[in-house]
Amino acid sequence: MPRVQAEELEALHPSSYGWALGCCGYDREEAQDVLQAVYVKVLEGGARFDGASTLKTWLFAVIRRTAAERRRRRWMRALAFDRWRQRSVAPALPDPEQEAHGAESARRLRAALRALPRRQREIVHLVFYQDLSLDDAARVSGISAGSARTHYHRAKARLRAILVGP
Repeated sequence: MPRVQAEELEALHPSSYGWALGCCGYDREEAQDVLQAVYVKVLEGGARFDGASTLKTWLFAVIRRTAAERRRRRWMRALAFDRWRQRSVAPALPDPEQEAHGAESARRLRAALRALPRRQREIVHLVFYQDLSLDDAARVSGISAGSARTHYHRAKARLRAILVGP
């Protein structure tokens, strides 16, 4: 069984961070926390690479599962302590970096991506932003290749309908 080295993780860090952002709803702090937890899991042996896929594909699956675990844990904590009443959604302050990228077409694309169902958005992110094949994206998402293809094609059709119109 191959052992993952810190240097290999370091080489994949930029794309791993991008995927963690996608898995965490683009919450930078949460993405950093998820990535930290993943690195600890991998380096301490809590997650073991078996060599059945590429290191990147395996690592992205670990990131996705870790983000989901943290989301569930947070949801359960909020439910247990009745925190849902205390939630108030304050408008987020504009991020200067996002404002610099804030061309109208980019805003429309982000809005269109947010309108997609979670699984479709996930597959599109893996294929377009992380440069994975559909088969690798399916492995990361824990679904069959056929399901990934269906989600991918439906996502493209939906994006086309939103951005171009009927």
